[in-house]
Amino acid sequence: MGLFDDDFYSTKISRRSKNTSEDRSERTKWRTTRRKKGLSTFQISAISSVCSALIAVMLFSFITGHPATSSPITMINGSHQLSTSDGDPYERIISAAQKVRPAVVSVLTHKETPLPEEEGLEGEGLEEESGTLPEDEGDFELPEGFDFGEDFDFGEDFGGSQEDALGSGVIFKKLEGKAFVITNNHVVEGADSLEVVLVGGEKKKATLVGTDNVSDIAVLSIDSKGIGEVAEFGDSSKLRLGETVIAIGNPLGLGDTLTSGIVSYTNRIIPVSLNQDGIYDWEQEVIQTDAAINEGNSGGALVDLNGKVIGINTMKIADTGVEGLGFAIPVNEITEVVTELMLKGHIARPYLGVYTVDLSNPYAPLSKKEKEDLKLPKTVTEGVVVLDALGPALDAGLQLNDVIVKLDGKPITTTLELRKHLYYNTKVGGDLNVTFYRDGKLQSLKVKLEEKPGE
Repeated sequence: MGLFDDDFYSTKISRRSKNTSEDRSERTKWRTTRRKKGLSTFQISAISSVCSALIAVMLFSFITGHPATSSPITMINGSHQLSTSDGDPYERIISAAQKVRPAVVSVLTHKETPLPEEEGLEGEGLEEESGTLPEDEGDFELPEGFDFGEDFDFGEDFGGSQEDALGSGVIFKKLEGKAFVITNNHVVEGADSLEVVLVGGEKKKATLVGTDNVSDIAVLSIDSKGIGEVAEFGDSSKLRLGETVIAIGNPLGLGDTLTSGIVSYTNRIIPVSLNQDGIYDWEQEVIQTDAAINEGNSGGALVDLNGKVIGINTMKIADTGVEGLGFAIPVNEITEVVTELMLKGHIARPYLGVYTVDLSNPYAPLSKKEKEDLKLPKTVTEGVVVLDALGPALDAGLQLNDVIVKLDGKPITTTLELRKHLYYNTKVGGDLNVTFYRDGKLQSLKVKLEEKPGE
């Protein structure tokens, strides 16, 4: 016998009886039948592979937050097919860009520069090389067929010059054969003529519908022929920190450029100098993003992953060593402005008619002598000093060196607060109660506000 009772391990020839052999055959047959009911190595490997794949997909969905399944292709505005599959984390960026791209345009502004005034018409300098023209020569005419040649230089001032600038815009509405484009006021300010370049390269002449310096918004109109897509506005109040956004525009003339980033801050307050005199007299609420915004992006779209415009790109901080600080005007802040610009061409704002300086302005502080001339009580350290009174203010009796301290009973310490109270709390044609110091005495008067004249 072998070392084991089980014949499977025996190395010797069995000498057992016939019955034993028959029993062994039956046991062998039973074992063989049992093996046939089990799974083969290949089947086990296949099942393990499938289970591993399912587990991997489930883990990916759990970690990234993206569903593992994809939904059917949907139609956008009846033309572009957008896959709404979320399996690829970047698929939503691709779909959002595909949806809004046709509505983002380039804005070209042209400014005509007049010829400089001619000097020395009485012959100064004409004798230096060629001598003076004879007085009896009359009008000088070139021979028929004369050609200056391709290399002849007429000079920079010949025929005047034209300054061109670039920006971006968003088509947001079509109405009565016209398409309306929103952009920044600073993009079109001072332009003599305007053009819009569609995403396909077609140029269209644009007309300025209206503009507003305070909100930095302008609206243009173009012929709607050939324009199929218009942008859809989203709800900028629902933005969250870290949300992915896309900036689309025309930076440095590279039209139809797309960059992506996140929302760095949802409602950043940026000081603004409306008069461009270096003194901040307004504040603008903006969306801060690290999506690349460069010169020419102004007026373009900041888009969420649903393909909706949630901001109009307006500025960036371009100091040395500063990166990823771009800003866009939230669409919720400009909806009413855009509507009024389309109806009236301008924004009707109340007008007091004073030029002022802050009593406690750290950037342009009053001298000791100037403060003494105001004859203010020592307890008065904040207010707005009137430098000039025009229109309603002049009619009501405000004068130079009056120091405004209250409007409608509300304390006013800066020009910014004065402007905010006018724009947010008063109406054109309404009365404004002004409390001020004159020669050290506290006084008050009532001003009937007028509509602010055009800039």
